[in-house]
Amino acid sequence: MDLHNVRQHLHQIPEQGFKEVKTQQFLLNYIDTIKDDRVDIIKWKTGLFVKVSGTNSKKTMAYRADMDGLPIDEQTGLPYQSTHPGFMHACGHDFHMTIALGVLEKIMDEPLQDDVVFIFQPAEEGPGGAQPILSTSDFQSLKVDEIFSLHIAPELPVGTVSTKPGLLFANTSELFIVFKGKGGHAAYPHLTHDMAVAASTFLVSVQQIVSRRTNPIEGAVLTVGKMTAGTVQNIIAETARLEGTIRTTDPNTIQTIKTEIEAFARAFEISHHCDIDIDYGSNYYGVYNDERFVERFKETVQSSGLTYVEAQEAMTGEDFGYFLKDIPGFMFWLGVDSAFGLHHAKLNPDERALQVGVDLVHRTLRDLTMK
Repeated sequence: MDLHNVRQHLHQIPEQGFKEVKTQQFLLNYIDTIKDDRVDIIKWKTGLFVKVSGTNSKKTMAYRADMDGLPIDEQTGLPYQSTHPGFMHACGHDFHMTIALGVLEKIMDEPLQDDVVFIFQPAEEGPGGAQPILSTSDFQSLKVDEIFSLHIAPELPVGTVSTKPGLLFANTSELFIVFKGKGGHAAYPHLTHDMAVAASTFLVSVQQIVSRRTNPIEGAVLTVGKMTAGTVQNIIAETARLEGTIRTTDPNTIQTIKTEIEAFARAFEISHHCDIDIDYGSNYYGVYNDERFVERFKETVQSSGLTYVEAQEAMTGEDFGYFLKDIPGFMFWLGVDSAFGLHHAKLNPDERALQVGVDLVHRTLRDLTMK
């Protein structure tokens, strides 16, 4: 398998969540060239469940590879950069899928004892594909016993792998708040209800939620990264919009923060004579790694001649957490040595990491089979 060619083709066709039509077809076409009668394929929306029967199966292992791109204009200048204007594989999902295909092909040549399911998952970046997958009868019929996945790590060199037991990624929620008041001429503020003032005051006020309404021992972040209001400089704003994110280390804390935001909103509706609508967008459950699997994986990494580094928990989000909530397993970072980080328009992972990923994932599946 030419891993570089496969990855570069996928890199050129990044697609929005649940619209990965070209990506799904490419995967199907490629799998059709390598599969045999041990392989069963289930199509789900724009994703795939690919089951490979083992030689003497006693359990079913799963490996997840996400599929969607991001709404980012690529600036790498690569000869194989995105051909879809406004979209880019800036989070490494082209790497993730390529590695999964490489492992699938390797299993064709080196069969494993247990069944393996490859989950090609759409919409990881949003609105989220993991949670709806878990509720489908097609997925439930596969009876997955163990699951794991990887994510590229631009800051780590090729040949270095990192993870940790327990929390790896935070619980996250998007946050969108719309304020609706009464606009008017700047010379007559007493006849209006100014939403620029309401939104900006609200933004400052809710900062006390983390500092005064959550347990300081538990990590929490409430960030508003975007604020828009009004139309021109001499008209008082009739509407305003805040866009942000909530991130916590404890799943219960995220609900506490939402409850407090809603309490502030009710008060502001009275004090600023307005209507406030709140939308939490995509919500992701934290990634909690099973300690038993992490210890086994660490042994596999070290016996493979790779470098293992203990990870630090991060406030980033990943909807793979929903899988781990229901199925024991883990996620790990794969070093790809890029000067630019995830979600950056110039992200350029080192393709030498592709073979490292294929060999490590295949060996991990083999070692898990032997446990």
